[in-house]
Amino acid sequence: MKLSEIKKKLNQLETISFQLPDGTLVPNHFHVTEVGKITKHFIDCGGTVRNEEVVNFQLWNANDYDHRLHPNKLLDIIELSEKVLGIEDLEIEVEYQGDTIGKFGLEFDGKHFLLTNKQTDCLAKDKCGIPVEKPKLKLSELQSKNTCVPGSGCC
Repeated sequence: MKLSEIKKKLNQLETISFQLPDGTLVPNHFHVTEVGKITKHFIDCGGTVRNEEVVNFQLWNANDYDHRLHPNKLLDIIELSEKVLGIEDLEIEVEYQGDTIGKFGLEFDGKHFLLTNKQTDCLAKDKCGIPVEKPKLKLSELQSKNTCVPGSGCC
């Protein structure tokens, strides 16, 4: 989800809720402790130099049960970060504390903002010799068109 998309959604909501990939909700007394732009400048295993930028939201649970974040307040925080930090309309990455800090993508299902799992990947598969993964088939599901039956001459 891009920053412009969450801003449109926030304008239509009365409350904000975030749902983890396992279906549980982030406690409704969460805080957004950071909105920022993360720039990653790196070289992949194939030797290509790359730059990636995302908008980062950091969600944090506090023992502050009296101050629930409202959509208009988050919108104000986002707009201030755009102005002060020069943040463009980038993809959003969300950090949330589980056993360790997790990084998630962000989607919306009409009711909740969904924290989606992110995966690592090789960006230079063509250069580092990683074979294309073949589809896995169950032998029990394979049916031969040319079955050998007695008297058919196939044996």
